[in-house]
Amino acid sequence: MRFGYRFVAALAVVLSLLISSGSANAQVTAYKQAVATAAANDAALAEFYKSRNYKSIWTGRIGKDGQRRKAFLSVLAKAGDHGLPVKRYDVDGLRARLKAARTGRDRGRMEVEMSRLFLQYAEDIRSGVVNPRKIDSGMVRQVLHYDRLQTLQAFAKSSPAGFLKKLPPKTPEYLRLMKEKRKLEKLLGRGGFGPKVGAASLKPGATGASVVALRNRLMAMGYLKRSSSQTYDAKMQKAIQLFQRDHGLPTDGVAGKATMAEINKPAEYRLRSIIVALERERWFNQPRGKRHILVNLTDFTAKIIDNNKVTFVTRSVVGKNEGDRRTPEFSDVMEFMIINPTWNVPRSIAIKEYLPLLKRNPNAVGHLRLVDSRGRTVNRSAVDFSQYNEKTFPFNLKQPPSRGNALGLVKFMFPNRYNIYLHDTPSKNLFNRNVRAFSHGCIRLQQPFDFAYALLAKQMSNPQEYFQAILKTGRETKVDLKTPVPVHLIYRTAITKPKGGMEYRRDVYGRDAKIFNALSKAGVVLRAVRG
Repeated sequence: MRFGYRFVAALAVVLSLLISSGSANAQVTAYKQAVATAAANDAALAEFYKSRNYKSIWTGRIGKDGQRRKAFLSVLAKAGDHGLPVKRYDVDGLRARLKAARTGRDRGRMEVEMSRLFLQYAEDIRSGVVNPRKIDSGMVRQVLHYDRLQTLQAFAKSSPAGFLKKLPPKTPEYLRLMKEKRKLEKLLGRGGFGPKVGAASLKPGATGASVVALRNRLMAMGYLKRSSSQTYDAKMQKAIQLFQRDHGLPTDGVAGKATMAEINKPAEYRLRSIIVALERERWFNQPRGKRHILVNLTDFTAKIIDNNKVTFVTRSVVGKNEGDRRTPEFSDVMEFMIINPTWNVPRSIAIKEYLPLLKRNPNAVGHLRLVDSRGRTVNRSAVDFSQYNEKTFPFNLKQPPSRGNALGLVKFMFPNRYNIYLHDTPSKNLFNRNVRAFSHGCIRLQQPFDFAYALLAKQMSNPQEYFQAILKTGRETKVDLKTPVPVHLIYRTAITKPKGGMEYRRDVYGRDAKIFNALSKAGVVLRAVRG
């Protein structure tokens, strides 16, 4: 039915063009009929061409049409530089079809095909090739999409080359990722990182074929200058430490099991991470705030960034790689902090973890208060917990403010539908772990007080004194941020260094693997540049 309606609509447009003149001087041509018909099933295209009386922007023989064709074909030829699906655009086929379009009808069809392809490219380069929400339930970032009609209208009025140049993200991270991608593709063209290291682990002082293989890989990756040494010497130890630093590993200078696993990952694996990072940067192609908070889930850090400079950083613990505990990726705005917070136990935790304990022993988890729907404390001895299940349990559980509170002594709120926030924790030992995915989803901070001081410093001269005075009262207190701060929870396994080079982290939730699989299905391929 929908196709029939669109066909009738297209026919009506063509007929209106024919009737509008009613004479031999009618300006209706086979070209205009072809444009009207080809654009009819796309509201943006139909409106665009109707509003300009079907005048071309691509296929005219003179004027700006030629400039647009040249500029667009040029960027399509370089789409692979951005990690885009080159086959989707079929530049060679497009050139051939343009060349073969001799009749008015052929030109009309090519006109609409060019505009449709232009809109596809503009969407891919600005907002991403694939939809994150269709790939993983934890990737809930709101991607900015642009109005297709307005995009076409703006392009038609602009300098073609200038407009196309402005489409990709202009963040420093995106530009550096592009540069590192080219370097890695050239390295792949020369054979990549070379043979893997056969040994499971190596220590300083070791010799033999595995040490030579390790030496060669370190040189290929840029961590060691040209060397003929066959011994795991001081220079190699220093190179391993640099490698470990860039891969989020303990910098002990020993190529142990975890370090060797990262060393033996092929160049193709690293290139996939960079291509995924480029796609993620397109999803994140929006203003982030002069001051903002950036939490990279794979890096287990939380940072405050002012005018593109990191002004505070602390270790973090993120959600466990299990079920609904994985921390989601999204952006919101931090509005306030709560000092001496009460922990209102999420219902999922209450019924799945604590109800079974209460059934066995009503006095279990004694640090939590049992509360009814009106907020009144309930005497546990008067409750038969065995009669309740996950659906019928009528109570809430709360933990009053204290140093042993699960949220610690402060939490930072950016109210969101996922009930995710940043907070202190009494479990300080977890920050010494290399991989820190242990929480129920919220983000724990190693230095929450200093984090609070840094946030409050923008609105008062004595943030530490102010914070500590409230803390000593032991009472739950809300402190508003006079200027709310954007919070961005991101997931990057490939991170550029401002002065050149890369850092890599493990794909703790397996999300990047899913993204690259989706990109591959869309037509994205790895390239090896030779020569």
